[in-house]
Amino acid sequence: MLIVGELINASRTQIGTAIENQDKDLIQQIAKEQSANGADFIDANAGIFMGKEAAYLKWLVTTIQEAVDTPCCIDSPDPKAIEAALAVHKGSPMINSISMEKERYDALMPIIAGTDYKVVALCMSDAGMPETAEARTSIAEDLINSLVKNNVPLENIYVDPLVQPLSTNDSYGAEFLASIEMIMSRFPGVHTICGLSNISYGLPERMLLNQTFMVMAITKGLDGAIVNPLDKKMMAAIVTSETLAGKDEWCAQYLQAYRQKRFEF
Repeated sequence: MLIVGELINASRTQIGTAIENQDKDLIQQIAKEQSANGADFIDANAGIFMGKEAAYLKWLVTTIQEAVDTPCCIDSPDPKAIEAALAVHKGSPMINSISMEKERYDALMPIIAGTDYKVVALCMSDAGMPETAEARTSIAEDLINSLVKNNVPLENIYVDPLVQPLSTNDSYGAEFLASIEMIMSRFPGVHTICGLSNISYGLPERMLLNQTFMVMAITKGLDGAIVNPLDKKMMAAIVTSETLAGKDEWCAQYLQAYRQKRFEF
């Protein structure tokens, strides 16, 4: 499971304030904590700062990489902000994200084409956010074919079918899970990823719903997640689910997590 640490996101009040105040110590502390707890990429998002996003995102990437070797997931729909961040990023990042929305697609494809970047591909088009598994898979097919045609390796594509709140439609959980299964079976070699916590928006006991939904998604083939790596119960659920789903040869990851006392809450 590829883990993107989600905590350095300007939509969180603490982070937005830290970015505005150029508080390197706080940003670097959170980056270190996420890296130490299993993040493969550190999300960097400065999206709330209209007109300043490019400068702040560049500062964020530089600040994070001064503290950790973990690469960044450059999180923005704005190609200018992404280019500013890429100019200072060391190593190969993840780009979050491209979609089939024409304006976003046309702006971001030239940046992504022919690179070794990992790419989050959102199942979204100008028709809006799809609600069914078939609609998601249709957009995924278009995105995958377009990215491969533009020399993005299949193994670098992480399709995000988009989690929608269960509180607004009781079929959203089932449709998302079905889309994961369809995408992973129809396009061997591609990956799937999601920001899973949206499933529980508006409901009580959100952590319980999120953890259970993660387990269910892993059984369908999900192999990437944008999560809080400091959430020990969620990280434990990921490790144990992958072991039970046959994705952990000789239970090596499970045993390593046990020895590292990652199951002690």
